[in-house]
Amino acid sequence: MLDIFPLRWFAKFQHGGIANQFFMAIMVTIPVLNFGMLMGWQSPMTPILQSPDGPAPEPITDNTISWMASITFFPSIFCGVLVGDLADRWGRKTTTMLTSLMLVISWSITLFSLRPWALITSRAVAGLACAGCYVVTPLYLKEIASDRIRGALGSLFILVQNLGYLLVYVAGDLLSFVTVMWLCTAIPVLHLLVFLTMPETPVFLVKQGKYKEARVALAWLRHTTPDDKNLEEEVQQMEREEEYARSMKKSSWKSLFQDKTTFQAFRIALSVMLSQETCGYLVVLMYAGSIFDQASQSISLKLSPNKQTIVVGAIQLIGSIVASCIVEQTGRKWLLAGTSLATGLSMLSLGAWFYVTSLSIWLPGWLPVLAMCLCIFSNAAGYQPVPYVIMSELFSFQHRGMVTSFISSVDALSDFLQTKAYDPMLKYFGIHWVFIFFSLVCFLGTFYTVLYVPETKDRSVEEIYALLEDGRQKEKRKDVENGIDKDNEMSRL
Repeated sequence: MLDIFPLRWFAKFQHGGIANQFFMAIMVTIPVLNFGMLMGWQSPMTPILQSPDGPAPEPITDNTISWMASITFFPSIFCGVLVGDLADRWGRKTTTMLTSLMLVISWSITLFSLRPWALITSRAVAGLACAGCYVVTPLYLKEIASDRIRGALGSLFILVQNLGYLLVYVAGDLLSFVTVMWLCTAIPVLHLLVFLTMPETPVFLVKQGKYKEARVALAWLRHTTPDDKNLEEEVQQMEREEEYARSMKKSSWKSLFQDKTTFQAFRIALSVMLSQETCGYLVVLMYAGSIFDQASQSISLKLSPNKQTIVVGAIQLIGSIVASCIVEQTGRKWLLAGTSLATGLSMLSLGAWFYVTSLSIWLPGWLPVLAMCLCIFSNAAGYQPVPYVIMSELFSFQHRGMVTSFISSVDALSDFLQTKAYDPMLKYFGIHWVFIFFSLVCFLGTFYTVLYVPETKDRSVEEIYALLEDGRQKEKRKDVENGIDKDNEMSRL
């Protein structure tokens, strides 16, 4: 019977607990799915909320819509570090459930009232969930994954978020306003109930001294028994890492800055995440409709605004699927460099098209649509998910939560400033210079990745730090050699 292809494929997929790990990863990322729905919800629902005949007591103004878009990221600026501390104190599971609870509260406020204060408050509460998603989920995925599928599981973070965008785009086009609201609310409610049965990460259980529970959780994730000899080595490795962490001084920012290699890893993680967050991708997504509208002046676009966003969401999701499929084959470094370069070229094309057409020079209207689709695809295929994978792989448990929470806060500040600054920048500089600026950010990200980002695929933290240390030693040797040459020149003089 096992010769039947589907059964043989399933048996292979189950080997090493891959199926269990993917199932666990899907459960962990459901809050991210719902947060993606919350972010995408504004696109199809804005015309409805601004309509005089809409469900809101009064038409929602553009200013309120702008605050709804930006306020979501504001609480994360201050709560990222708090969420990271909760994840280290209460566990990844409890903090993930709190994230779903914040999403339930956020959607419930909108169900209760559609007045401007309620809409903005709802998005502010969702900002707490945003901190939970961007801090805890990458940690959870890292700590449940075996080495051979670590990148694939890590890239699920962005894939599931993009799936949330697409789901709400389609639902907004097919279903009524109220039905969409109840659907969005039901998902985190169901997640709260089901996630009660999910295990905590083995790494956190070991940290708490719960070695038996850690062994049971790890055995389930690897689809084996707790007394499996192959499991023993992995458990012992966790125990050794925890003993080493306890023998060291408590992790702090001082310890991170004092160790040159750890601080170098921190600079790399912060740089790749800032490059990802400031590349203009969020602006392209939120204002894709206006790009379609301006392009439609020279080409015939028969898609409604909702259909346009569905196309954008579908391209986004396809890119994320590609990332999950190839990240283990290409490696992190070159996938990140290639997709950041492609994103930069597409941004530059958008800027060039808008600039040239502003001079009353005709260019084909399909060009900005193609450039936007390339931007969305390449971003989802690597530029968005890979930095999260790299960040989770650059640090041991001792610093991982602290660094992830801090970088999450910095990213939230970047997102808040981008969404609020886009309209003033658009009016002051023009849309062409905005996109050209974003293209420069992408090119700088590509340059930095090629020169400074190490390949983290299939490498432990110790191996990655050895690479960073070796790079510093080479630079040091080069400086010494240059110094010796200068000394020789001075002596000859």
